[in-house]
Amino acid sequence: MDTVNLPNDDAILATGGPPAGEKRPDAASGSEAAIVVEPVAPVSDATAGETVPASAIPAEEIDRLTGDIVAALKTVYDPEIPSDVYELGLIYAIDIEDDRTVKIDMTLTSPGCPVAGEMPGWVQNAVNSVPGVSQTKVNLVFDPPWHHGRMSDEARLALNMF
Repeated sequence: MDTVNLPNDDAILATGGPPAGEKRPDAASGSEAAIVVEPVAPVSDATAGETVPASAIPAEEIDRLTGDIVAALKTVYDPEIPSDVYELGLIYAIDIEDDRTVKIDMTLTSPGCPVAGEMPGWVQNAVNSVPGVSQTKVNLVFDPPWHHGRMSDEARLALNMF
């Protein structure tokens, strides 16, 4: 399992991480937060004390899938905000399983979002279009609630929120 730190200090737990060397700004400190990619060998899950088995997907394929999934997520825009769901910090977790099922935890800018019933489907369709993904399951969560501090610098620039 790879751990990827996002600008909102949440970790994406996945069998794949973004391409090696990619950096995302840390929203809390304003500094660049390096992406941490754990080895593909079994690792200990520090929070649960369990061993996580190695992925059956080669590391190079995990890197490709992760980059392509992030690129697909960047094609999904909130119709009321001129920024994509990834840069807005609406994606809380991505998990790529050995059978290439992608599980995504995401939120909305508010529970009353007018596209609440549609946006998870947009995310699912975008990720399903990635070659090598067998299926996508999107889980809509509201804990923790979204706030503007979750946005990347790119989103803040697009929204003139500096």
